[in-house]
Parts: sequence; structure tokens; C-alpha cells
Amino acid sequence: MENRLLKAEGSLRFFAIVFLVLTAVLVRLDTETKLIFISERKATYKDIKALVILVTVDFAVAGFHLLQLSKCLILASVGGKTVGSSTNLTWLSFLLDQMVTYVSFGILSASTQAAVLAITGESHLEWTKLCDKYTRFCYQIGGALFCGVASLLVMVLITSISAFNLFRLYSHNHFLILKGR
Repeated sequence: MENRLLKAEGSLRFFAIVFLVLTAVLVRLDTETKLIFISERKATYKDIKALVILVTVDFAVAGFHLLQLSKCLILASVGGKTVGSSTNLTWLSFLLDQMVTYVSFGILSASTQAAVLAITGESHLEWTKLCDKYTRFCYQIGGALFCGVASLLVMVLITSISAFNLFRLYSHNHFLILKGR
């Protein structure tokens, strides 16, 4: 049972890494140049600060999941048996998974809000619609944000497995009392 759970967690972490790196690379490499009036104007991810933070956070979260994936591979290779008391490590893994998921959700929400402003503009602040001029740029950002949502859904599943791994260590009869070994 534990070995199958480790394999499932490892597979989900692998898919999270793929989606996170895909999101960051699509955003980072997205540029479009247009001739506006007599000058060339280039749209890049650096024009929207939320996208700059998204790239940084996604690479950092992918690195975290890579470390956790290596933990899953090592534990699976020794048959899923942990050495010594693992309650503290399980708590740490659970809390870090929660933190990473919430940070990813926050930055993805901010990036989506910035993308919506790029599509609709804001007449009261005299912000023009960026996507009227740079359509390919906006489509690629939309695809990248879709990959970000996919990574977020995978991270929710990972967090669920992490919560299961933590709370199965505790007794079902008494609140937060460790099971006897």
C-alpha cells in the first residue's frame, strides 16, 4: 500500500514539475514585436510584473517538487520503509506542500487578473487593451496560464496525499494522539 502511494505521489510530482516548467518557459519566451506608428514596440513578459513573479515562483516550486520527487524515489527504492521517527518530517512535508500550493495559487490568480486587464483594458486609468495589438502574445500567455491551472490541480492532489500520509499516523479515537507502534 505504502509503495503504491509513493509511486502515485512521485508520478503526480513529476507531472507538477512538467506543468510548472512548461508554464514558466511559455511565459518567459513569449515575445511579440509590432510596428506601431513609426516605431517598433515589443511585448514581453517583463511588461507585466505579475508574470515576472510567476516565472520565478514556478521555477522555485518546480525545484521543490524535484527535491520531493527524489525523496519519493529513494523511499520507493528501499521498499517504502522510513528510518526512525518520521512524524516531524511528515509534518514538514505537509506544511511545505500546503505553502507551495497556496503561493502558486496566489501568483496564478494575480497573473490571471493581469492577463484579464491586458484583454479588457481600463478606460478610467487610460490603460489600453494590450491584446488588441499583441494577439499572439496574449494567446501564448493564455496557454501558459492554462498549464498553470493544470499544475495547480495536480498540486492539490499532492497536498491531499500529503495530508493522508500525515493524518494516518494519528489515532482515529483521540484527536492528534499518535498511534501506538
